[in-house]
Amino acid sequence: MLILNQRSAAPATDSVALAYDERKRSRLKVTLASGAEAGIFLQRGEQLQSGDKLAAENGAAVVAIVAAPETLIEAVADSPLLFARAAYHLGNRHVPVHILPNDNGGRLRFQSDHVLADMLRRLGCTVTETQAPFQPEAGAYGAAGGHSHAGDAPADPHHPGHGAHRSTPKIHQFKPQ
Repeated sequence: MLILNQRSAAPATDSVALAYDERKRSRLKVTLASGAEAGIFLQRGEQLQSGDKLAAENGAAVVAIVAAPETLIEAVADSPLLFARAAYHLGNRHVPVHILPNDNGGRLRFQSDHVLADMLRRLGCTVTETQAPFQPEAGAYGAAGGHSHAGDAPADPHHPGHGAHRSTPKIHQFKPQ
């Protein structure tokens, strides 16, 4: 079995189609397009995006990651205001969202959830189920593509913007006047 554990810029010799939830996992057994078995072993917290490439530890292969089509909800907003409201309400619930253009407002895709679909219908969006690759936004603090590259400082996705430059005063540091 091939062990895929390092990112690569070399041309791909094989590929694997993975759904969004699979691309978030750091340990995964997969079957490549060629039929070969492989194991993906990444640093915890790393996510794969469509177009990423992983090299085998023995140098035998470079595998391209492809976003597999999956069942999604697509909400279409017919105005910029409705689009903003729909995006706000999904973001307020921390829902991963794939943002797409539309002639008048915009389109939002997210993993199937009938409660969220009903909410967007009530707001005025046209809501349908679709089969498509899911590539949600990385977020304001995420690196482009949601991962770091060699030489980058590792990001802590759970504490965006926090670091040594910020310290919270401790209660014992305050003295009554």
